[in-house]
Order: sequence, then C-alpha cells, then structure tokens
Amino acid sequence: MLYTQPLYDLNTLLQMEASSQSRDGGLWNKPRATQYSQQTQDLLRLMMQESRLNNLQRKQINQCLKNGAALPLNSDPTPSSSPVQLKTSKCVQKRVPGKPQRRSAESCRSDNSYVREKFCPGPSRDLEKEKRRLQNILATGEEEPKASQHVSACRNQEVAEQRDRYQIVVDEIQERRQFLAEMGSLGQERQYTSIINSEISHRIRELKVLEKTRSLTFERQVTEKMAIKETEEEKTHCH
Repeated sequence: MLYTQPLYDLNTLLQMEASSQSRDGGLWNKPRATQYSQQTQDLLRLMMQESRLNNLQRKQINQCLKNGAALPLNSDPTPSSSPVQLKTSKCVQKRVPGKPQRRSAESCRSDNSYVREKFCPGPSRDLEKEKRRLQNILATGEEEPKASQHVSACRNQEVAEQRDRYQIVVDEIQERRQFLAEMGSLGQERQYTSIINSEISHRIRELKVLEKTRSLTFERQVTEKMAIKETEEEKTHCH
C-alpha cells in the first residue's frame, strides 16, 4: 500500500536536505552520511502517529532516518495482508462401468430380497362376549357384575371336571370288558371274572352318581340364568 500524501512530500523535503548536506563536503572531500535534523525527525514521528502506521512500517521509516536513506514509497506486505492461497482439491472421477453387471440367482436368494415379512395378527377379541357386554350397557347402563361372572366360571369348571371324570370311568369299564374278552380267548376267563365284574359294577354306580350331579348342576345353571334374565328385564322396565 502507498503512504499518505504528507509523508510523500516529507520524503521530497528529506531528499533536498540530504542533497544540501552532500554539497557542503566540497569537491575533493568525502561525502558524509546524511543526518536529518531533530525538527525533521520530530515532524516525521508526529506524522507517523497521525497516519496510524503499523509496527513494521514504523520500523522501516526509523531505519531510513538512522541510515540517512530516502523513505520508501511502497511498504512491504504484512503477514496478515498476504493473500491466502486456497488449497485446490483434486477431483476424483469415478469410473462408470460400461456394461451393467447381472447378478446371479444365488446372490439374489442370499440377499433375501424376495422374502416376505411374516404376518402377525393382532389380539383377537371374543365377539360374543363383546356383544353381550354392549347389550348389558345399553340395557342396564353397566357391564355384567363380576361376582356372577366368577361364580359362573367356577360352575363351568366344576362341570368340565365332572365331564372328564365321567369319561374316565367309561373308559375304565371298557378296558375291563376288553380284558375279560382277551382272557376268554386264552381260556383263563374264570379266575378273573368275579374280580373284573365287581370293578365294573362299582364304576357303574359311580357313573350314576356323576349323572345325578351333572343333572343337578345343569338345573342350577338354568335357574341362575333365568334369574339373571328376570333381573335384567326388571331393570329395563324401571329405566
């Protein structure tokens, strides 16, 4: 960058002062080093302060005053003002294959591209149970009482146990009759007939007890259902 115009005029003044000092040496005398006056140096320092020069520029001017040289018209570029060279990144061009490459059938199968996701159904609901629940809400304004549900569940469990026991007894009777038939074919029926017949008669009596219990349980369930239905009808008439 160029210095200011007053500094340029002062440089001309310093050159004139240096030339006048060189003439005082005479023709045959050796020229002395130029020495600027104190007034000139003070004026130059004042102008440097007003011009807001940086430290490097001030150092150059002070060196010129010390050596008696002329002031530089151009200043050296500062490190901060040096142009920053941007690094140019090399563009890497990717090679595109000329022909499309086909995949083999084994690679397609191993990639699992044709495997469908397994269908996971959501939680299923008992439609009949939901239907009864909505009917109770519309009729009585509330769902079925939990106590009656618990009692009916216990009764159903008892009925299921009775049915299982009934079937077990029937199977035991059939097994013993089949055993007697096998022993008869072998000619050994006499020694087992009394024992097997007593066991069969005992299980027949148990079947009769189970049938009576089943009939009582069934009648009790029917009675409870009729009572619940009558209470629901009464609540509906009250509403």
